[in-house]
Amino acid sequence: MLDVPPTPGRRGVIGIVVREGSLLVIRRSREVVAPRTYCFPGGGIEGNETEEEALRREFQEELAVDVRPLRHLWRNVTPWQVALSWWLVELLDDAPPEPNPAEVESVHWFTPDEIRCLPDSLPSNFEFLDAVAAGEIDLKW
Repeated sequence: MLDVPPTPGRRGVIGIVVREGSLLVIRRSREVVAPRTYCFPGGGIEGNETEEEALRREFQEELAVDVRPLRHLWRNVTPWQVALSWWLVELLDDAPPEPNPAEVESVHWFTPDEIRCLPDSLPSNFEFLDAVAAGEIDLKW
C-alpha cells in the first residue's frame, strides 16, 4: 500500500512519450512522495502555470529533456484527490533522458504489457492503460 499524504485540490500533469510501441516510465527516487514507485513522468502544476508549461518544467526537472505537448489524452483523479491531466508529448531532441537523482531513480522504456507486470506501480498507471486498452485513449500522433 502506498503511503501518500492527502492533498485535496492539487492538480498535476502526466506526459506520455511513445517510441516504437514502448512508453517512457520512471522509477521515483527514495526522496519523493510514493518513493521507488514506477510511473509516467510529470508532477504538480505550480501557481498560474498552464498544463503545457507544467509538462515542460517537469520534464526538465526530472529528466533534463525538452518536450512538446502534442495533445490532451485523458483526465482522472487519484485516490489522494489529485486531479491529473494526461498528455501525449514528444521529446524534442535525441538526447537520452538523464534522471535527476533527487526525483528519479531510473528511466525505462516499457511496453504496456511490461508496465502491467511492474511491482510498485502507481494505481493511475493501470487506470490509464485500461482506458487505452478499452479504446478510450488513442496514443497515435
